[in-house]
Amino acid sequence: MNNMIEVQIDSVRVHLMTPNRLVVLKQVNVERYLPIWVGAYEAESITIALQEVEMSRPLTHDLLKNVFTALNARILRVEVVKLENETYYGTIVADVEGKEVRVDSRSSDAIALAVRARVPILVHPSVMEKASISPEQDMPKENGRPEKAEPAPLSKEGVERLSIFENFLEKLDFDKPSDANKPEDDNPDQPKPKKK
Repeated sequence: MNNMIEVQIDSVRVHLMTPNRLVVLKQVNVERYLPIWVGAYEAESITIALQEVEMSRPLTHDLLKNVFTALNARILRVEVVKLENETYYGTIVADVEGKEVRVDSRSSDAIALAVRARVPILVHPSVMEKASISPEQDMPKENGRPEKAEPAPLSKEGVERLSIFENFLEKLDFDKPSDANKPEDDNPDQPKPKKK
């Protein structure tokens, strides 16, 4: 635990194109973020705990916390210990009668449990090194303008399609005002409103 990095939940985000959600962890006192994809159920469970919504019956993560309590085990912290093949590995660390017990867990379940037990979330430095995002390093510099890329050349078919619009635009007479833009007073057939 000595060189583990403490993080807190920054946000839970929705990706509209997939059923997955993103939990963004922020390193304490540093602008460095660790995004972790989680399932919709786990994201909902984390959000419910963060907002302290009371449920009529315990959810799975509430049940797990209750089991630890019933067995006289105190949850000390949760850890995100490894990132392998785009999968995060978590550990729940508990104190059982003075002995530290480590329970293998999905990182999303460990985070959901940490929110309920109000314990620290720690991340191994190798995981932060591999997957974290630092805004000052990963964002383009504000003073440098992005280079304008040359447009891709059009295919023969694309040129033919555009030529139809060019022909149409050439036939339009932009100098001649249309009748729709004329004021009402210039139309002799239109009855004039009566003055009161």
